[in-house]
Amino acid sequence: MRTVQGWFRDTTGGLPRSFWYLWTGTLINRLGSFVLVFLAIYLTRERGFSASQAGLVIGLWGVGGAVGTTIGGTLTDRWGRRPTLLTAHLGAAVMMVGLGLARPLWAVALGALLLGLFAEAARPAFGAMMVDVVPEKDRLRAFSLNYWAINLGFACAAVLAGVAAQAGYLLLFLVDAATTVVTALIIFTRVGETRTPPTGPVAKGPAVPAGALRTILTDRVFLGFVALNLFAALVFLQHISMLPIAMGDSGLSPATYGSVIALNGVLIVVGQLFVPRLIKGRSRSHVLALASVVTGFGFGLTAFADAVWFYGLTVLIWTVGEMLNSPSNATLIAELSPAALRGRYQGVFSLSWQLAGATAPILGGLVREHAGNTALWVGCAAIGGVTAVAHLVSGPARERRAVQLRTSATPVRPVTVVRSPAPEVAEAAATAPAEPVRAGS
Repeated sequence: MRTVQGWFRDTTGGLPRSFWYLWTGTLINRLGSFVLVFLAIYLTRERGFSASQAGLVIGLWGVGGAVGTTIGGTLTDRWGRRPTLLTAHLGAAVMMVGLGLARPLWAVALGALLLGLFAEAARPAFGAMMVDVVPEKDRLRAFSLNYWAINLGFACAAVLAGVAAQAGYLLLFLVDAATTVVTALIIFTRVGETRTPPTGPVAKGPAVPAGALRTILTDRVFLGFVALNLFAALVFLQHISMLPIAMGDSGLSPATYGSVIALNGVLIVVGQLFVPRLIKGRSRSHVLALASVVTGFGFGLTAFADAVWFYGLTVLIWTVGEMLNSPSNATLIAELSPAALRGRYQGVFSLSWQLAGATAPILGGLVREHAGNTALWVGCAAIGGVTAVAHLVSGPARERRAVQLRTSATPVRPVTVVRSPAPEVAEAAATAPAEPVRAGS
């Protein structure tokens, strides 16, 4: 009993109260994150769109998200974390209802575009706020706990959404909108503004945005890391777009898909809190490489799946890769974010998830229609392998850059670095990711 209590204290103790309000907001939001899990099924079965049209709509969500993270990152630094977060969440709630009521393809596409913009604009603000309030020594624990909340909510939402869809798909959109509003209100009323006003040369007007953009665009180390995350996200996001369609072709119902994909959240809820101890002290490059291999292998096995248990097995395998990837990614990005430009760095890194969100469903749909289901999933495995090798090659340069920033006496100097789910969540943000992109806003 003492061992369990000691582990619980070491895992959750000593974190600031503001973090726990952010954590609670994340959990509530994800408990209602119904829409993106079932969007592909909704578009093809309820609205009667083709797989390519469904991929286009989901891709427009990603396009909107790419614009949203860019705008959200800038507003986070210039306007503040709280007002950016509140505006983005309220806008997302309104557009969520609008998307649920839309009927023609053009209206659905426009609704998805605007929803992606508002929903993903919140991720840089949330990520920057999380880094602001948690000391560096506690960030690995904090990010793991937040990711745990994301997936606890996601696991419950995936099962509940399958049931709710039987009562009518509009209910999914309404519940998602309601939880988004509740999340915004919790954070806005309980967490103060965390942005530290810039001082010295950085505070002098318009030179800051230009300098920040120039820093990012000339930083090969950072852009290489963003590119690797983009390739990883292209594979990972097939679970939202092509996996439900593949399971439908195998004769499985939407409720079955919800139960299978919920295994992702369940495994993370059970095991994620143990991951920080497992990877502590190990090379982040090696961990990220292993995560890429495992994730690619899990998605590659989907080519041979034809029954519920087999699909469930593939989900469990690539979830292990996700669990290894998330904390290593999050701590590395946080460590490389200059404080006064943190929102912009959060936004730029989140952009890789949004670009993947825009292109993954379209590319997945095209490959599946023209080359076949097997080619799609085997291709995912190949991308995972190549990404793993690239992590091993580029990792030392990233670590040297992290050391540079850590020891620098001028943290806002245009050094060249990284940042978000977001899920994020992305997460997450977004999401967020950066949390991997997840269902919901």
